[in-house]
Amino acid sequence: MDRSSLLQLIQEQQLDPENTGFIGADTFTGLVHSHELPLDPAKLDMLVALAQSNEQGQVCYQELVDLVSATISSKRSSSFKRAIANGQRALPRDGPLDEPGLGVYKRFVRYVAYEILPCEVDRRWYFYRHRSCPPPVFMASVTLAQIIVFLCYGARLNKWVLQTYHPEYMKSPLVYHPGHRARAWRFLTYMFMHVGLEQLGFNALLQLMIGVPLEMVHGLLRISLLYLAGVLAGSLTVSITDMRAPVVGGSGGVYALCSAHLANVVMNWAGMRCPYKLLRMVLALVCMSSEVGRAVWLRFSPPLPASGPQPSFMAHLAGAVVGVSMGLTILRSYEERLRDQCGWWVVLLAYGTFLLFAVFWNVFAYDLLGAHIPPPP
Repeated sequence: MDRSSLLQLIQEQQLDPENTGFIGADTFTGLVHSHELPLDPAKLDMLVALAQSNEQGQVCYQELVDLVSATISSKRSSSFKRAIANGQRALPRDGPLDEPGLGVYKRFVRYVAYEILPCEVDRRWYFYRHRSCPPPVFMASVTLAQIIVFLCYGARLNKWVLQTYHPEYMKSPLVYHPGHRARAWRFLTYMFMHVGLEQLGFNALLQLMIGVPLEMVHGLLRISLLYLAGVLAGSLTVSITDMRAPVVGGSGGVYALCSAHLANVVMNWAGMRCPYKLLRMVLALVCMSSEVGRAVWLRFSPPLPASGPQPSFMAHLAGAVVGVSMGLTILRSYEERLRDQCGWWVVLLAYGTFLLFAVFWNVFAYDLLGAHIPPPP
């Protein structure tokens, strides 16, 4: 069954005479049971479960059409199609996400499903198929490593706030400094260094509150790719737009995750069931804007003579751009293969072009433009 045939069936039965876009959930349930629809039992159960999950007793038939199209679309992964063919994605008539008596971990999985996924069928599918192994180790490991590095440098420098003002701080082999561009690892390892406790706390909180749920749903490979792409884009953007400034902190990766998640929530606003959506969206934007404002103030505050320019804020903005472009493409592709989507290849081409341009810029532009960079520590 395709989009047109399902819409035609609904219109012929006059289930939506006023063209509101919604039909009664009970009416639709009766429809799928009383007519010989060309759907296997697994797909039929998915449609019925989606209809019965609506709290207002109505269901948007366009969403039902999208579901039918998705189940027969070539964009779905082979494992997804095999699961449907074998009846493994059949959903019970009772709402499993709302049943009482769930354990602590299952309640957390239910929270993640509501927080991340905009489609009721995907939420239920994720709730059933989720396994605790492998755990979301990437974001937890990165956060732990950042905390350990910060504690080590804090104890060594005896300074926990605005560590970049300490003359020994920039001597770290992890910090990106324009005078050490040839040491390519610094374009990534700067994410383990932070300006102070305030930046580390902000980044660690967002990595655990947003990064871990995203990794649970979309997997280690996709979320690590998005995070590291934001980190790399951050340092390369600074090397192009703020050529004299160093970079520290994982804000490029953090803003890639946050921007992707917020953009996904906005684009699927009606389908998202996370509580207090608007309030949380406003708070997130205020916090992210405040962090950018702090970074701008720090960059243009009078530096100490021995410390040179303070870290740039451009990594935040570059991470946000990566999140809205690459990240949104990833988050909208739950249970779908990225390589089958034209948009994914467009994003990769754009990102690859940026990387190539940034490499040539770092190799040739500094000498050609006669940039006066501070001496490396």
